[in-house]
Amino acid sequence: MRARRRTTVLAASLVLALTAAGPLAAPAFAAPAPASAHRTNALDTEALSAALAGLPDADATAALVRVGGTDGSWRGSAGVHDLTGGAAADPDARFRAGSTTKVVTAAAVLRLAADRKIDLSTPIQHYLPGLLGRDFRPITVRQLLNHTSGIPAGDGLGDTFAELYAHRFDTLTPQRVVASAAAKGPEFRPGRRQHYLNINYTILGLLIEKVTGQPYATAATRLVLAPAGMRDTYFPGTDPRIIGPHNHGYQAVEKADGTTEFVDVTEWNQADRFAAGDMISTTADLERLLTSLFRGRVVPRPQLREMFTVPAGIDGATYSAGLQRFEFEGKVYWLKTGGRYGYNAVIAGTRDLSRTLVYSVNSTDAKSEDMNPVARRIAMAALK
Repeated sequence: MRARRRTTVLAASLVLALTAAGPLAAPAFAAPAPASAHRTNALDTEALSAALAGLPDADATAALVRVGGTDGSWRGSAGVHDLTGGAAADPDARFRAGSTTKVVTAAAVLRLAADRKIDLSTPIQHYLPGLLGRDFRPITVRQLLNHTSGIPAGDGLGDTFAELYAHRFDTLTPQRVVASAAAKGPEFRPGRRQHYLNINYTILGLLIEKVTGQPYATAATRLVLAPAGMRDTYFPGTDPRIIGPHNHGYQAVEKADGTTEFVDVTEWNQADRFAAGDMISTTADLERLLTSLFRGRVVPRPQLREMFTVPAGIDGATYSAGLQRFEFEGKVYWLKTGGRYGYNAVIAGTRDLSRTLVYSVNSTDAKSEDMNPVARRIAMAALK
């Protein structure tokens, strides 16, 4: 099996990734399912429809898209439920939302800050004594939120797709992930650089549990999912299944003879992703999250400013609390991407909600450094 390439998430890659994935010697796919859509005006609906044309293909087996805002709205879906049966993709399907989970985690922390249960300027060592070793300087909650903590990445269950796939039903706890990161010592002095890593939000998940006295899933549902009206979103924990309607996810794997096999990766225990990426959702729910947050219905406006504030004085910084600033064709978007094997997701919107985008693409190489070509077409059509 092919080694998994290290995933880097850069704002520019949302739309401007130039290198498409190379051609695959793919087996015959089921006939492309016709794209279905509901459309209004003020958007380039032809470009959006064209972005979904031809699915499934070598890059993606399905795609679900919601574009909204005061400029108009558009809904589209294409592809198949699975490669075996070839039935049309379910437009209301649940999927692994990956790192868009961080938006929920950040919102939960900010809600607790509004309730004066967390002080963003207080070191995490105050709330979770003994979590980090003596080599670590004080790291504030805010520095975890905006990825300036200097804590290195924790260990996983492997470095290649083959290794990870072999352990897909095993459980790696967040506590073990944090312990492995702490054992490495600091990567840099807190506040000096910005390095996007899951470890920051894994620790924030433990903070939420400590402050609320509840499991992360319970607290995040109470603080964020319920106020946002996210009825079809949940945190699976150690359950490898996606409960409810869902489209299958696949990983393209190059075989020894040079041909490509598409491995079903739908079922996978993602417990080690925890508050950084272990959420299952729908495009409708992620759209509700985006609009509810930006309208101040989940996080009070004084704390909400943290989600639209990139740390000053750090060269190249783009991340805020839970989101990422991205400027394209004169508009500033605040977004979050997510990627788990078989699934890529994004939520993006202007601060005034004049344009929003949510998609789930069943990418066949979801952890690639290069942006999925189908996702790129969708973003280009939706954000221009």
